[in-house]
This record gives sequence, C-alpha cells and structure tokens, in this order.
Amino acid sequence: MKKYTDQGKNDTRSGYGAAMTELGRSHPNVVALCADLVASLKIQDFIDENPDRFFQTGIAEANMMGMAAGLTIGGKIPFASTFANFATGRVYDQIRQSIAYSGKNVKICASHAGITLGEDGATHQILEDIGMMKMLPGMTVINPCDYNQTKAATLAIADYVGPVYLRFGRPKVANFTPVDQKFEIGKGLLLNEGTDVTIIATGHLVWEALKAAESLEEQGISAEVLNIHTIKPLDEEAVLKSVKKTGCVVSAEEHNYLGGLGESIARTLAVHYPAPQEFVATQDTFGESGTPADLMEKYGLNNKAIEKAVLKVMKRK
Repeated sequence: MKKYTDQGKNDTRSGYGAAMTELGRSHPNVVALCADLVASLKIQDFIDENPDRFFQTGIAEANMMGMAAGLTIGGKIPFASTFANFATGRVYDQIRQSIAYSGKNVKICASHAGITLGEDGATHQILEDIGMMKMLPGMTVINPCDYNQTKAATLAIADYVGPVYLRFGRPKVANFTPVDQKFEIGKGLLLNEGTDVTIIATGHLVWEALKAAESLEEQGISAEVLNIHTIKPLDEEAVLKSVKKTGCVVSAEEHNYLGGLGESIARTLAVHYPAPQEFVATQDTFGESGTPADLMEKYGLNNKAIEKAVLKVMKRK
C-alpha cells in the first residue's frame, strides 16, 4: 500500500485564501464578495492587493448572490464567499433563480461546512448542502480534501465557465496531497489500489479513508481508495471500474447520507452495476456543539467507522 504523509496540518479555508491571492495577480477579471466574514474566509491578502475588486456585502447573503450574478454580465468572475450554511440554505432561491437557472459564471465558495465547524453548533453545521447544490441543473459541486487540493480547486474553477459550488472547512486537518497535483474537475483520484473493497471518500473523510486502509491491510484486507473531490459531475467511470474489481463499496463523507456522495454512487451502481454499499455519513440528523474530533467520533465519521463499514459490506458480497 502506498503511504501518505501528513505534510503539516492546515485548514482547507486557508487553501482557498492562498489561491485567491494568486488569482488576484493572474486573473484581472476575478472579483471577490464576502458577507462580513473576511477573516474566516482568509481573503484579506486579496483585498489588500485588489481593493477595487472586493465587495463587502455585510450580512446580506441573498443580496451578495444577486450582485455576483450581475457582475458576470460585465465579464467579471465573481467568487462569493461565506459560511456554507449561509451560502446555501439562506440563499437557495437566489442561487436557483439568478445563478443556476441563468447559467451565470458565479463561484460560490463555502467555508465552515459539515460537522467539523465544531463549537458553533447545529444551526451552523450544514449537512445538507451537497444535496441541495447537486440537484440544481448545471451546478458543479466540488469538495476537496486538504489545503493543497482546495488551493488547486480554487485556481481551477476560475478557468471553468459555469456556476460552481466549492465546499471547504474550518479545522486544521492533514495536508497530504502533492502540492503540484493537477486538479481536473470531474476526475476522481485513485489513491490506493486494492482488491477486496472500494472506499470512496470526499473532503475530510479522504484522510480517514487512507488511515482505515492502512489498518485494514494489517488485517489482511486490501482496500482500494478513491478520492472523489467532484461530487457533480461524478466520475462514474472511476467508480464503476473500481467496484467491478472489488465487488463492494463504502462511501464516506461529512454530510447527510441522504443527498450526498454516497447517494450519487448508489444511483450509479443501481443503473450500471448493482453491488453492496455501506454509507459512512450522518444519519439524517442535525449536529450539535462540540470539538470537531469529538463530533466526528460521535457521529461515526472517522477511520474506525470506515473500518467497521468495510467489514460489514464485505459480508454482503
């Protein structure tokens, strides 16, 4: 099994901020909008270097989405950023009507997603956003796994024409992907080859999947690990190729099992190659206040939960 090394923990939102600084220098049409959360989104350097290309909307997220849609008409590439809960749940109508339906080239960049938002609690821990956004026709949905991949994804979506939902997080997590790895929208990454079970993970659960695969190897189980950073369009070819080899799959995500990556995989398998699947995800519930690590443990979103799901799904082959 290939070994992956934590290059030093960092938050994925800082990857977004670093990429925005680079885009400010390389893409003159990129503009940034933020709903009173500049420090949390790590875009102060972009603002300092490009004060005329930043729009502070205040706590008026619906207005921010409308402004972003309007800016595209003049050829700008707006990156509208706030917390994931406010970037989706609070403004769904504006996104649907002004951005998705109109096919506007808006990049919705959402930090503090999932249960790892932590102590702010259930009202801020959105676990439905991937489902909400992937159901919008024409919306691309991306959920990178670490600092390097978030930076690469942010740079990539600037050159992609069309609406994008980019989801990332608050806590410092393992940074393990290559700094120079090419980011291809819609293309999954094979991180580890295996023959007994496929583990397909996204976001913060990718590192947990790799840790689970190491432990499973010690038990004589060969786990194939796929990093699916793009939820929509899903890399169905990579999913099917792997599951046809292993015969079963575990999906892992920091999101409700309804509407997330696992559901997209299940649909693909139902249509093309029915196979046993287990879901590591939140079980149709809201979150609560706590440290990210404690919450991941309680809600079964870690390497131990993935291992347990693997042992269960293999019995169903």
